[in-house]
Amino acid sequence: MSKINIIGSGFSGLSASAYLAKQGHDVNVFEMHSMTGGRARQFKAEGFTFDMGPSWYWMPDIFERFFGDFGHQAADFYQLKRLEPSYRVFFEDSEEDIPAKPEELYAMFERLEPGSADKLRSFLESAKYKYDVGINEFVEKPSLSATEFLDIRILSSAMKLNMFSSLSKEVRASFKNQKLIELLEFPVLFLGATPQKIPALYSLMNYADLILGTWYPMGGMYEIVKAMTKVAEEQGVQIHLNAKVEQMNTSTASVDSLQVNGQSHASDITISSADYHHTEQQLLRTDAQRNYSPKYWGKRVMAPSSLLFYLGVNKRLKNIKHHNLFFDKDFGEHAREIYEDPQWPSDPLFYVCCPSQTDPTVAPEGYENVFILMPLAPGIDDSEALRAEYFDLLMDRLEKRTGQEIKPHIIFKKSFCIDNFKKDYHAFKGNAYGLANTLTQTAILKPRIKNKKLKNLYYTGQLTVPGPGVPPSIISGRVVANQIITDLK
Repeated sequence: MSKINIIGSGFSGLSASAYLAKQGHDVNVFEMHSMTGGRARQFKAEGFTFDMGPSWYWMPDIFERFFGDFGHQAADFYQLKRLEPSYRVFFEDSEEDIPAKPEELYAMFERLEPGSADKLRSFLESAKYKYDVGINEFVEKPSLSATEFLDIRILSSAMKLNMFSSLSKEVRASFKNQKLIELLEFPVLFLGATPQKIPALYSLMNYADLILGTWYPMGGMYEIVKAMTKVAEEQGVQIHLNAKVEQMNTSTASVDSLQVNGQSHASDITISSADYHHTEQQLLRTDAQRNYSPKYWGKRVMAPSSLLFYLGVNKRLKNIKHHNLFFDKDFGEHAREIYEDPQWPSDPLFYVCCPSQTDPTVAPEGYENVFILMPLAPGIDDSEALRAEYFDLLMDRLEKRTGQEIKPHIIFKKSFCIDNFKKDYHAFKGNAYGLANTLTQTAILKPRIKNKKLKNLYYTGQLTVPGPGVPPSIISGRVVANQIITDLK
C-alpha cells in the first residue's frame, strides 16, 4: 500500500482518488477551497443555487462507467432528465430549437437544406464510429509513447477517424446551409479551438450532442461532484478542505512530501490535478524538476477564458430554454479575436443557461436562475469597467432577442472572469477550459501525465490527456490511476 497525495478535488482528482483507494492505497486529497469540485463548485445567494462552472451534461455513458466501476449507477445519487429540446440557437434572423428525437432532427435539417437529412444520417454514422473508437480506445491511453497507438485496431481505423483533417472541412463537405454548419461546428468549442484547427475525429462530439443527448442532473451539476465525493469517501479517501498546497518538498528524484497550510504531509506518490502550469512553475522549486519551461508554456494554444455572470431574476422569463446559444453575430470574427488577435470581442457570441426552466429548486418560486457565458481570449486585461460594459451589451441583446425587460428585475448579480480564474484556480492566463485540443496538442503532444525527472509525480486534468471537459476529466483521473497501478507492479 502506498501513501498517495492528490492536489485538488476537481473531477479528475476525485476520479483518480477513488480508483486508487479502491486498490487499497492510502489516498489523501487536498483542496484549497471550502468544498470539493474545483471549477465545478456551487454557491448559494438570495435563495438561488448557482453552478459556478460546467453546465452541460453530455456523454452520460462516461458517468455511468465511473459509477459502475464502484458498484453504483448515477441514479443512486441524482435524477437525470433529458432536455427536450436539447437547446435553442438564436441565429441572426431566426431561432431554432434542436430536437432530442432523431427523426425530428432529420426533418429540421431537411427543412433548412433539402437533401441534408440523408447526409446527416451518414455524418452521424461516421461520428458514432469515431465516438466508439475514440472513447473506448484513444482516450484511455496514457499517451506516454507513440507505440501505444500502433495496434491493429487503431491503425486500421486511422482513415475512418480522420485524424489529419479538420472538423470544419468535414462538415462543409456535406452541408452548405450556414445555420447547419454552425450547429455542427458548435460542440468543439468545448475543446478550446476553432473548427478549422480541431481534428475531424472530434465529430464524435456531434454524436454525443445530437444522438446521446443533452441531460441535466436535478439539483444542478454540483450533484455530480457530491456523488463522486461520496464514492471516493466510500473507498476510504480522506478529503481535506481549506487545505492549500504551498510547495512540493523534493529530494534528488522524487517528491517526499507536500507542504499544506504550513504542515508537511509525506508522499510515496503525488498527483496534481491542479493547473499543470501552476504545479510546475510554482509548487516545484527549480527548472531541473520541471517537465516544461516557461518558453514551452508560452507557445501553447490555450482554450478560451470566459466572462461569466450569475443572475437572480425576480420574474419568470419567456422565449428562452434551459440552454441558449446566441449565434446571431459573426462567429469567425469572434474566434479571430480569441485566437489570432487576442482582445475583448467587438461583437461577441454568447451562451445563456437558465436551469430554473427545468429545475424549480435552483430559484425561489416564480423567479429565474440565469447564467451567462461569453468566450474570451485568455491572458488579456480584466477590469470591473470592462465587465460592466459587456454586461450591458449582452443584456441588451438578450432582452431584444427574447422580447422582454430583464435588467430591472435582476435582484442578484455576480461576475467571474480572467482575474477570478487566476485567483481561484491558479489558471494559466486565466483560461477556463485548459489546453486547446488542436492536432499539435493531441495525445502524445499534450503535456505528459508523468514527471520525467521526479519519478513519483503525476499530473491529471484538463491540461493533460485526454483534454478539456467534464467527461474527459473523469477519464483523465482513471488514466493516471491506471498508470500508477501499472508502475507499482
